[in-house]
Amino acid sequence: MNHGSAIVALLGRVLLASIFVYSGFGKISGFQGTVGYIAGAGLPMAQVLAVGAIIVEFIGGLALLIGFRARWAALAFVVFLIIITPIFHNFWSAPEAEAMSQQINFIKNIAIIGGMLMVVAFGPGQYSVDKD
Repeated sequence: MNHGSAIVALLGRVLLASIFVYSGFGKISGFQGTVGYIAGAGLPMAQVLAVGAIIVEFIGGLALLIGFRARWAALAFVVFLIIITPIFHNFWSAPEAEAMSQQINFIKNIAIIGGMLMVVAFGPGQYSVDKD
């Protein structure tokens, strides 16, 4: 991989990770709100699921950010997003005032899955802990 491609891979990985590190930190600092949001979606064991989301988002995000076990972190995000996207961004049954916002978030998550699959397929790049 040439220097330019390595920089682009690093930038892509950092940008993909940033949304999850930020979101995971928000779930840590607003834990009760996160639990309430999960419970509001009708899911059982909201506290356990909130801890799981924090682990995937914050810890997985940091792993992706530095390129440590990045393929595994990206694969975890793919599975996580496949599960949560239709649950929390179900635009097809959202009230009309929320439908467009939920559809945008749904499509955003599909695009993120695409980016994560690129990391799974091609690795984190030269500028990473794994140096894949």
